[in-house]
Amino acid sequence: MPRCCASWATVRRRLLNTPDSTPAASIYTVGHSNQSAEEFLQLLRRHEIKVVVDVRSAPYSRWAPQFNQREIRHSLTAAGLYYLYLGKELGGRPASAELYDAEGHARYDLMAQTAAFRSGIERVLSGIQKYRVALMCSEENPQDCHRRLLVGRVLLDHGVALLHLRADGSIQQEDPASLIGNATYSQPALLPDATPPAPERWRSVRPIAGHSRTDDASDVGQ
Repeated sequence: MPRCCASWATVRRRLLNTPDSTPAASIYTVGHSNQSAEEFLQLLRRHEIKVVVDVRSAPYSRWAPQFNQREIRHSLTAAGLYYLYLGKELGGRPASAELYDAEGHARYDLMAQTAAFRSGIERVLSGIQKYRVALMCSEENPQDCHRRLLVGRVLLDHGVALLHLRADGSIQQEDPASLIGNATYSQPALLPDATPPAPERWRSVRPIAGHSRTDDASDVGQ
């Protein structure tokens, strides 16, 4: 069974700029934002996406109802694409209060260790061997979205290339070193007498109000 969290040896090799082998697979990410359904479909077609994996904890948008679960599933199916909902496994707003810190940030270090998350990652890893897959959330810019900081980071650790589709049609390929630099792993320090990094720093960028899957007030792509 594939591992979901990086070994320290893996992180160390990346930090030391050890040459990487060519990724065996790749995955795309995309944020629907307030595009029309047709604009979104055109973007997917342009990049030959076949499967859209919805990683929103709450698969609804009050600002863009065309991306509510029922509507976007219908649009994708009518266009000959597949829709898969994995928000319960890979969403950024876990239901359990134990997966948040005192400030209300989602603890990615803990989320990545749950059985549900590992199961979701395994399904994605299996799917990308057969199809061109895009992880969908709501934020157009992936910079602070959990599809990049949590799900994407774990997939990178599995050797998967991470490619972000932007609304203008461009593709941004993730730099693994840059992503690892945004959050620390709960692993031994590089030097024996150094202070280990605090695991709670691998967390959501913003506190998540209410800690509820159904709280989608800000449409922030979680």
